[in-house]
Amino acid sequence: MTDLAIMASGLRKAYQDKIVLDGIDVNVRAGTVFSLLGPNGAGKTTTVNILTTLLKADGGTARVAGYDIASETKAVRAAIGVTGQFASVDDLLTGEENLRLMADLQHLGRRESKRIVEGLLDRFDLAESARKMASTYSGGMRRKLDLAMTLIGRPRIIFLDEPTTGLDPRSRRTVWDIVRALVADGMTIFLTTQYLEEADQLADRVTVLDGGKLVAEGTPGELKRQVPGSHVRLRFADAARLDAAARVLTDATPDHESVVLRVPSDGGVKSVRSVLDRLDEYAIEVEEFSVHTPDLDDVFLALTGHSSTEVLAK
Repeated sequence: MTDLAIMASGLRKAYQDKIVLDGIDVNVRAGTVFSLLGPNGAGKTTTVNILTTLLKADGGTARVAGYDIASETKAVRAAIGVTGQFASVDDLLTGEENLRLMADLQHLGRRESKRIVEGLLDRFDLAESARKMASTYSGGMRRKLDLAMTLIGRPRIIFLDEPTTGLDPRSRRTVWDIVRALVADGMTIFLTTQYLEEADQLADRVTVLDGGKLVAEGTPGELKRQVPGSHVRLRFADAARLDAAARVLTDATPDHESVVLRVPSDGGVKSVRSVLDRLDEYAIEVEEFSVHTPDLDDVFLALTGHSSTEVLAK
């Protein structure tokens, strides 16, 4: 399975009698965004620390960028970049100096270092602020600089640990755009986040951990369809058409005030087509329709017993 950037099987970790990871499997396709969700204490950070060789697993195996995390540690580290929750920039240096420092640590030549640093400053829209002290940067600018520093080593896989924590909505969306651009360039992103909207916006696949165990995995759409509450919302031109539709779709719930009929559905194409075909069979015209599915917060609550707001409050 050469298209997998990360393969982990049966990862286990315990601290004394507390099991943190209970034999989890993780597979991440190259060139995608993979998001790890779960309440506090679920094992997200432990998983990242193991995959980035910062922590040894008690059991199981894993390969990152094709390298074994136990026996090929240096090769794994050379292939990855890690950006933590808090930007690791040096406030006493300018943005440009921070990048040059990382280039020096990568043993890049002067000419190559200059080319890469200038390219990253332009790419992350930091060129005008390049010679300003990092201490003067806003939260969004610091996060962009931190990501740019991670890219100095040209990693194939980037681990982003809650990359937008504390950012305002505008800065958060800027980071999202950067992540999308990185994936478009062929990089693989392993994302942990406390913002369910972030996983919904960015992730190709989501894995939910709870109590050290894998409780669900799939695309955001697949996970949302697992939770009851999905429905097709049909709006009609008048009450007569609404009543006629309610007689045909007997499991639906009418709302006469808004002239709307809510039909239970998994939100899939086949079920939506079936509803519309049934109405067409009886020549009942629909003014407009829309599909409503639970969001990832509903999925989170259903799978873990915690809402995202409860997780954040801990």
